[in-house]
Amino acid sequence: MFKEKTNKTNEAENAGLNISVKSFLATILIIALLMVGTYVLTFIIPGGSYTRILDVNGNSIIDVSGEFINVEGGIPFWKWILSPFLVIGTDGGGLLIAIIAFLLVIGGVFTGLEESGMMKYMLDKIVNRFGKMKYRLLCMLTFFFMAMGALIGSFEECIPLVPVVVSLAVKLGWDSMTGLGMSILAVGCGFASGVFNPFTVGVAQNLAGLTMFSGAGYRAVGFVLIYALLVVFLLHHAKRIEAKHEGELQIDKFTANQKMDKSLVFFGSVVGAGILIVLSSAFITVLQDYTMIIIALMFLVAGVGSTLLAGVGGKKLASSFGKGVVNIFPAVLLILMASSIKYTLTEGKILDTILHEAVGMMENLPQWSIIIFIYLIVLVMNFFISSGSAKAFLLIPLIIPMAQIFGIEPQLCVMAFAFGDGFSNVFYPTNAALLIGLGLAKEGYGKWVKFSWKFQAINLLLTSILLLIGYYIGYN
Repeated sequence: MFKEKTNKTNEAENAGLNISVKSFLATILIIALLMVGTYVLTFIIPGGSYTRILDVNGNSIIDVSGEFINVEGGIPFWKWILSPFLVIGTDGGGLLIAIIAFLLVIGGVFTGLEESGMMKYMLDKIVNRFGKMKYRLLCMLTFFFMAMGALIGSFEECIPLVPVVVSLAVKLGWDSMTGLGMSILAVGCGFASGVFNPFTVGVAQNLAGLTMFSGAGYRAVGFVLIYALLVVFLLHHAKRIEAKHEGELQIDKFTANQKMDKSLVFFGSVVGAGILIVLSSAFITVLQDYTMIIIALMFLVAGVGSTLLAGVGGKKLASSFGKGVVNIFPAVLLILMASSIKYTLTEGKILDTILHEAVGMMENLPQWSIIIFIYLIVLVMNFFISSGSAKAFLLIPLIIPMAQIFGIEPQLCVMAFAFGDGFSNVFYPTNAALLIGLGLAKEGYGKWVKFSWKFQAINLLLTSILLLIGYYIGYN
């Protein structure tokens, strides 16, 4: 079920999706401590509740004309112990099941690709083609993933590409963290910039009574600045890794294989079609609820078809697929445990209390600092609720009226909401997509924090400055 990493070269060539024992134990310990901490909070924070109503689309939102009331809080011990499994039966449980199924499909497909030799051949072909302009390739891949997040709100849908980019980064002489930065960190940054993100900016603007995707120009400026910061960060890290491991990387001599080329064309065509369908969801909104299913099916068809074309028999393919599902299964437990934290807060009736106290603190702040405080509120709430749209229904109906009292434009609040939701998605251990990405890269959460915290800190400063400039120029 688990597989320990050996060395840098083997990591590049062995792309089978196994989770290392050390990474798994470190991450599960962190999440277990967070679960215990959340349970302790149910004894400290009193229960409370806002009155909720249904909006025109049938979504449950806070009634700002109603009052916050104190209620009996707490959660039975047995519910807390079973919360990783009980969370499946709550609102959002269907999405959780979809994410788990999505992950298992990816695990099976990529193990088949690795054992058939397709993965190694594909990486060798890319390195042979782009090895002499690898820094340009880094910039291009980073832009692609950021654009996927910013323009169509893709996040989990990009996870299947993470192991490819991670393995490619190692082949190019870098490390897994560089590959994770080019893929999952980049898509998280794009998602947060929210230029045309329908799941954060789109939902929040509808709830705030704004024209959908209005104000995109200033968000696009933010996208460019964040992209520049991320590229500089990744290039600095990549060059430092190169200097540290100078001479260690061995690039295999590439020899074209006609059968493998046909398999690769099939794989690329099917995956490309899936990406085009996801891109079209920006205009065909009915597709937005099914993008994860579409991507999973595309990778399943692409992986099975290309593996068969490569000459692998059906029996061996089934064996490889099953092995991949088993190898990636520990990540399911991590996802369930992380998702249980919101369940504990909700069942303990303290989520609304935390929100009520946070919003109440606005009254004592200088006017210019309120937009930064809203940013921080969303950052805190995102630790417990990773879904951007779910968080919008909870926060926007309450934050917008309060902010307007202090002269803060709704458009700026939406930008602060997008920033607070997106960047921490790729930092908090309660986010399922981050856990999946780290698992696919065979890296632990602690190492990820060590790698990314400086970027996150500088980016927090940059985005705070953007919000303050937006406040002073009257961005609306």
